Amino acid sequence: MSTLKQNLVEYSTTQFKDKGTSNTGNLKKLFAGSPIYKGEITDEERLEFYQNLLNLDNVDSDSLNSSGGYYGTPNYSMNYVENGMPVMADVQTGGGGLPSSPYTPNLTSPGPGSTTALDQPEFTGDLKDPATISNFGTGLGGLVEPITTAKNIGLQKIGDYVSGRSYQGSDGNS
Repeated sequence: MSTLKQNLVEYSTTQFKDKGTSNTGNLKKLFAGSPIYKGEITDEERLEFYQNLLNLDNVDSDSLNSSGGYYGTPNYSMNYVENGMPVMADVQTGGGGLPSSPYTPNLTSPGPGSTTALDQPEFTGDLKDPATISNFGTGLGGLVEPITTAKNIGLQKIGDYVSGRSYQGSDGNS
């Protein structure tokens, strides 16, 4: 986790150079009505706003959710636990748009002239056993249940993020 303050909307000292410089004075004149330059949006306000978006306890009172679901998708919650995590052993596989395995999409083509997954036949080829796959990186592995990771990711707060991990303890060591 970085201990350096990152710029969100409040510029620190601007250094003038030939290329790649932001002329803050001109920006203020061009966008005088911007909430950034009017002081309505600050780094502190943005951090609070972002944390509220991530705060899964406030999902039901979020104005974005009350207007028909997030991004127009009804019955979708930013609280991923409420969306119903699959139990990997119970994932239905086969043709007609179903995945080839709980860990892979359907690998078949729907056939000539079709672009719909509903026309995909069941994949009958060989798939690797996910328990024997060792990919680059660290972590709990690809067989951890989504409900486990969703709960732990949902508990995080801005500033608590751990570089290189989904959440504290997701590397399987700490």
